[in-house]
Amino acid sequence: MSDTLDTAFRRLLVEASGHPWARRFVTGTRIGQAVAGRFVAGETLRQAMEVARALDRQRITAMLDHLGENVETLAHAEAARDDYLAALSALERAPELDAAVSVKLTQLGLDRSIDACLDNLGRILDVADAQGTVVMIDMESHVYVDATLEVLHRAIERSPRVGVAVQSYLRRSERDVFDLPPGCRVRLVKGAYLEPPEIVYVDKDDVDAAYARLFMTLLARGHAVDVATHDPHLIEGVRSRVDALEDGWSRVEFQMLYGVRRDLQVSLAGRGYPVRVYIPYGTEWYPYLTRRMAERPANLWFFVSNLVRMR
Repeated sequence: MSDTLDTAFRRLLVEASGHPWARRFVTGTRIGQAVAGRFVAGETLRQAMEVARALDRQRITAMLDHLGENVETLAHAEAARDDYLAALSALERAPELDAAVSVKLTQLGLDRSIDACLDNLGRILDVADAQGTVVMIDMESHVYVDATLEVLHRAIERSPRVGVAVQSYLRRSERDVFDLPPGCRVRLVKGAYLEPPEIVYVDKDDVDAAYARLFMTLLARGHAVDVATHDPHLIEGVRSRVDALEDGWSRVEFQMLYGVRRDLQVSLAGRGYPVRVYIPYGTEWYPYLTRRMAERPANLWFFVSNLVRMR
């Protein structure tokens, strides 16, 4: 599929997913829920912890992500904060697990105010810092980049265990990395939001090239880098580069999404490379699932093929 057709396909899929009938079909039918189970651990923290334990048996570490974004009230933001505090409590009771947590700032009240968001995030960071758990801030759509980076700079003064995601498809990212807090942890992703073409790289080769450049820049500047991709070519490039460094794997790890390229996850972990899997859970899984469908046509084919088999 050409990059132009791919972008048009993604836009069509995102628009279609916004229709109430599409949401009802995916969230309200046995077929939709069964397929969603491939990419979402479940609706409860208990289910997410079960997935984390299963991954641990394969020598794969975990990152818990309680799904949700763009909350409308401060009460909803505080409820999301409490959900993350519950996740941290569960991790404290499972010290055998190597697990981090990932948060979205719009889930913690960023649309209301930066200060309200920081108050909720600060409560999470205090608990995480006390028990030695890393907290990663997801990067959302381009309109939130400046606010997210402001929150990061203020939050890292409170806890050194907070990091941020950087998206290689955003043209601005190659400037933003020079303004990150020194040595902070970075989760390097390609990007899954449907953005205006003037602010992102549209061609896959350009996105991949930006990813490789960003990785090298972050590594050279002393950041810990989470290489969050399923792209075998990028993974092999990182692997060969870091293998050549004396202590490279002390600050680099591979990260992948739950349900995507499980074979690659197991293969890398089996060869002794650090692999962490992003485990989404919660009742607000529909927006997450539709982004997974839109960013990778193979995921949509998985959905359709399961739909045919389950009829």
